[in-house]
Amino acid sequence: MTEILKPAFKDVMTTNKHYANTQINKYVDTFRIEKDLYAEHNVQRGLRDINGNGVLVGLTNISTVTAKKNINGVITPCKGELSYRGYDIYDLINGIRGRYLFGFEEISYLLLFGALPTEEQLMKYREMISINRTLPTNFVRDVIMKAPSRDIMNSMTRSVLTLASYDDRANDTSLENVLTQAIKLIAMFPMLSVYAYHAYNHYEMHDSMYIHRPDRTKSMSENILRMLRPDSSYTELEARALDAALILHMEHGGGNNSTFTTRVVTSSGADTYSVIASALCSLKGPKHGGANIKVMEMMDDIRANVHDTKDEEELEMYLEKILHKEAFDHTGLIYGVGHAIYSLSDPRAEILEGFTKALAHAKGLDDEFALYQSVADKGLSLIRKERKIYKGVCVNVDFYSGFLYKILNIPVEMYTPIFAMARVVGWCAHRLEQLVNEDRIMRPAYMSMAVPKEYVKLDER
Repeated sequence: MTEILKPAFKDVMTTNKHYANTQINKYVDTFRIEKDLYAEHNVQRGLRDINGNGVLVGLTNISTVTAKKNINGVITPCKGELSYRGYDIYDLINGIRGRYLFGFEEISYLLLFGALPTEEQLMKYREMISINRTLPTNFVRDVIMKAPSRDIMNSMTRSVLTLASYDDRANDTSLENVLTQAIKLIAMFPMLSVYAYHAYNHYEMHDSMYIHRPDRTKSMSENILRMLRPDSSYTELEARALDAALILHMEHGGGNNSTFTTRVVTSSGADTYSVIASALCSLKGPKHGGANIKVMEMMDDIRANVHDTKDEEELEMYLEKILHKEAFDHTGLIYGVGHAIYSLSDPRAEILEGFTKALAHAKGLDDEFALYQSVADKGLSLIRKERKIYKGVCVNVDFYSGFLYKILNIPVEMYTPIFAMARVVGWCAHRLEQLVNEDRIMRPAYMSMAVPKEYVKLDER
């Protein structure tokens, strides 16, 4: 705490814990606004109405998320749907699998350009991504390896902001230039994150240092695995599973927190590097990009406290304790079960479940996958029985993504950066759409609850 702030907290700096807590509560009260005032003034907290529906603040052609439909005049929960530029996510994933291709580049082209590429267009786009898989001279040494951090998202944010110094047209917001910057950042993100992890792992964890350059002939998922692993080896199934995860995390409507941040900062006229750095800061929060880490922590806690995880009754009893705030982190949440939008199902979770099951079987982890299935089934059953969730509840993508990354031997510090490597495509697409369609700064309104006060002279306070 700085010297300037100490006087304001001098009553808190005491060994009397009860007194200190009282003073802290008084300080908190200077910021507190009574909850009933939000309803009284019809304020949509968190940009959501009383039913949890997002307040409409814009239009988009980039993706569509559907969780309910109007059937005979009645809004009814439905099987979750996700489409990119109008193409159903199941069709996109199955189309790629049917041709035995890696799809990251094809689907990122779709989001950025608005149409599926021809073979020639895809070849040229892959070449553009490949050419831009390089960082400025000495950037790894001078930027990434300086002051390494366990928080790889912070390291990535610093690197993105620093990249602006190497771009003579950093502040040029013309569509052509922003698209060029977008492709460069998409290509660079794996290096920014993986190299930041290796720097942390070496300097902070005292492990061996190795920096593998990307292979320009390989796909995005293949390069991530080859750069991350000491021997650069991986199986085709591993690379395809990661490719699917990247596609599924690439975009999810304009209303998620980091994408909305992208829109807001873009509306101010800021440069691409500032916009993407802001989105990274938003994504790193545990309520957004870090959710799958909480799933992994919960599963570790279950294994540590349930004597026989195959005993369905014992497992259900422990999940009840979690739900009743008696176990794990005492929040009452079964992580990975439930979603802000989806009601009956999350299509991303359904697709990723299949890849996770196949990879778990290949690695001899069928029992662990079975535990995940049991937790999902019993968690859903308990929540449906004990919580009044009118829209329905389902397993979400975070429930499986952390387990998938664990099977791939991806360190937990890289879970959210992997998300960022995918979502940067969606951010860039939304930035471009915002630039094309909006010329005004986003400026939501806040109603002031402050009470007028008379000024008191300093020597009379």
